[in-house]
Amino acid sequence: MATANHSVLHVLTGYRPKTTAECADVERVRGALEAGAPWDRMSPLHITASALIVHPDSGRVLLRWHQRHQSWLLVGGHGDPGEYDPLAIALREGREETGLPDLTPWPDAEVRHLVIVPVPANSREPAHEHADVRFVLATSAPEAVRPENPDAPLRWLTPDEARMAITEANILDTLSRVEPLLAR
Repeated sequence: MATANHSVLHVLTGYRPKTTAECADVERVRGALEAGAPWDRMSPLHITASALIVHPDSGRVLLRWHQRHQSWLLVGGHGDPGEYDPLAIALREGREETGLPDLTPWPDAEVRHLVIVPVPANSREPAHEHADVRFVLATSAPEAVRPENPDAPLRWLTPDEARMAITEANILDTLSRVEPLLAR
């Protein structure tokens, strides 16, 4: 388990939370790491990784429709068995969900946001929480985007358009952290 926890501890080492709530979320993640099994999907709080995909040349961002939540979200999800590096998980999930083969961390590989997100119960699992570690990934070929299935359409949007489409406050917070990077 030390190896599984090391990757998260490593990415959190230089991370500076921006709000009091985010400080509390980081402490809860550290507590989950100490308690063990932070990647176990059966744990009431477990780690996930996601990313806001950007096309720096156009300043646009990519959002994915999430059928279960009925909202536009980031790409991302759970680690596969034996997968414990949040950035690697965000990259894999990004490629799977968008078909973009050239995704790369942008402008660097730093965590941009860490947030604990409640997930409602459904027929397969009880209510739980995701400790979502978020990155920014870039593509130079936005036209190559392909949704992984018809129920998960993808949309390239300007930050202003994205703000109008996003209904989740935590996703808006992530967008607000990335937008200044696109303006450079």
